[in-house]
Amino acid sequence: MKLAIASGKGGTGKTSLACALARALGPGAALLDCDVEEPDCALFLKPVIESETDFSVPVPLIAPAKCKGHGRCQEVCEYNAIKLFNGKPFLFDHMCHSCGGCVLACPEKAITEKAHPAGKIRRGQISGLFFADGIMNIGEPSPVRLIKAVKKLAPASGDVIIDCPPGTSCPMINAVAGADFCLLVSEPTPFGLSDLKLAVETLEKINIPYALVINRYDLGDKEMENWCVEKSVKILLRIPFDREIATAYSHGETMLEVRPEYSQALIAMFNVIKEGLRA
Repeated sequence: MKLAIASGKGGTGKTSLACALARALGPGAALLDCDVEEPDCALFLKPVIESETDFSVPVPLIAPAKCKGHGRCQEVCEYNAIKLFNGKPFLFDHMCHSCGGCVLACPEKAITEKAHPAGKIRRGQISGLFFADGIMNIGEPSPVRLIKAVKKLAPASGDVIIDCPPGTSCPMINAVAGADFCLLVSEPTPFGLSDLKLAVETLEKINIPYALVINRYDLGDKEMENWCVEKSVKILLRIPFDREIATAYSHGETMLEVRPEYSQALIAMFNVIKEGLRA
């Protein structure tokens, strides 16, 4: 099973849960850290990195002598990365999303592509648990291609946990895409509920089944649980606030280091999801 772990907002405990679940599943499973703008899973799991490769994206290379100034490149660029000045195209490379549209649109074939360094991809293992993550270079406009590259490293067999970027924009959608199920992590606050609604709406639009884990459930109000009852959103786990877990997190440890009893609860939750998919 490919299980995506996502959240409508940052700071809900998504990465903490992903790391704890991966550790509970143990050898034969895989964890892909697709939060490439802020990859933190390695801080908690401390994998042995076996390989590190550079990752590049294609960016336009303009041959001004061939350009006739038709402006098709400017018309097709949804990100305003190419503009014509005095009849000649100028590339704002920090805005380019490497879509390749300008290359296809240019009637004179005045635009080709060159490789642009965008980050790194690492892979390794933790006691038989496969690990991979992506680290995007600072200032890159889009993490989507790097997220897709990390996802391609998923082993052909075994369960895969995907730690997704927070939010509901393109990075989260591309990380979740293709997953069998998405586990949303939220906290029972007004902000948490607002962003949970956006995440649920997003998953329903891309037709991915989901359920909820409420973290620090005893510190907020009951509005989130009431909304879940109203909308028939399943709550698979409630994790109370625990100072020992918070302290462990600040030291780069998962909840299982201080509360090993959660291992069985996480595995049981995982099996519930699996059984639900088979039904």
